[in-house]
Amino acid sequence: MAVIATRLARAMGARSEELTPALAGFTLFFCLFSGYFMLRPVREAMGVQAGVQNLQWLFTATFVAMLVAVPLFAWLNSVVPRLRFIDWAYGFFCLNLVGFAALFAWRGGDVTLARTFYVWVSVYNLFVVSVAWSLMADVFDAAQARRLFAFIAAGASVGGLCGPALSTALVGLLDASGLALGSAVLLGLALWLKQYLMRWRETGGAGRPGAAPAQSPRQPVAGNPFSGVATVLASPYLLAMCAFVVLLASVSTFLYFEQARVVAERFASRDQQVRVFGVLDVIVQAGALLSQLFLTGRLAQRLGPRILLAGVPVVMCVGFIGLALLPTFGMLAGLMIVRRIGEYAFIRPGREMLFAPLNAQTKYKAKNFIDTVVYRAGDALSGWAKTLLDSLGEGAWLVALIGAGCAALWAVLGWYLGGPGGAALDQEEEKP
Repeated sequence: MAVIATRLARAMGARSEELTPALAGFTLFFCLFSGYFMLRPVREAMGVQAGVQNLQWLFTATFVAMLVAVPLFAWLNSVVPRLRFIDWAYGFFCLNLVGFAALFAWRGGDVTLARTFYVWVSVYNLFVVSVAWSLMADVFDAAQARRLFAFIAAGASVGGLCGPALSTALVGLLDASGLALGSAVLLGLALWLKQYLMRWRETGGAGRPGAAPAQSPRQPVAGNPFSGVATVLASPYLLAMCAFVVLLASVSTFLYFEQARVVAERFASRDQQVRVFGVLDVIVQAGALLSQLFLTGRLAQRLGPRILLAGVPVVMCVGFIGLALLPTFGMLAGLMIVRRIGEYAFIRPGREMLFAPLNAQTKYKAKNFIDTVVYRAGDALSGWAKTLLDSLGEGAWLVALIGAGCAALWAVLGWYLGGPGGAALDQEEEKP
């Protein structure tokens, strides 16, 4: 067993004492993403039920919900010890899932419920994932993050592979109510794994004896409910991250709206739509998993986060130009799959590596603001921009060309953030 453990640790880039916590992080993300991706096809089908022509309103409602939710969670982070913050946050979402399960059993076909669930899931998935990455940046130091984050992120892809497969297979048996309960159970398992990781942090992680000084997790994160916003506005480094996230969201939203329109036209029933979205999710997660296992960690260790942050936007720029020249469903689906694989396998681990050296307030409050409010603001703005472009009646080519321009700016910013210029700003943020 010792030989197997040594080989496994070497394969994932971990030291022997880091094997168990790395596996715990992997499993935590597996639970989160299995649960979320069981719900994602249901959410997409409910978005179609609410009307594809209304998606920009749902995106705007999600952004408004984020504006309300983020200060509340930031306040909780200011009064609850960091050690217990995730307990409160994940416990709250577990109760929400149980409530939705009851509502689906009672009024499953209600359009208002469909719209509410769509907005709730759009808030939920960003919060639980952002908080989980805050946890990882808290548990592991910068050197450990560079070695381990690619493998830990692979847990998200395995979960993202199992979740839609389960949703596709079980939707006829369990319906939306049963899938919501299953997601609540998986979120509870993720919470149990968090307890182990925070204990290990004190002996082998970022809080181990001899490590760089850090705020104790037994204290609340300093600041007030709006300190995350203030931290972002005062930091050129974090503002650059905001611009990066807005461009990412804009590219994603342009493709997402086109995908929803095409699926609504081709598939009439909710079960058919759930299965189609589930199949697409399986393809994406399988591709992301293979990339994370065989490419992401090696690229990060040899070339740093720059290649992770800039490579995918370059590919997307070329893909949008191809879509402008050949606006077919096959080209759109292929580009959507490549974009999502790239985000999960390369961009997300690369972004999280940038947060590992920063302080607790940045990791929890500023990061949460960027991952939720800024991301959904990008969604809302680009959703209305897409609606405006569609109203011009110029077809997919104009959207594709604007998407290519956004992707080009996205690539330049990613190259900067992951290189010496971004590193210099990073160091400035940590100066007293």
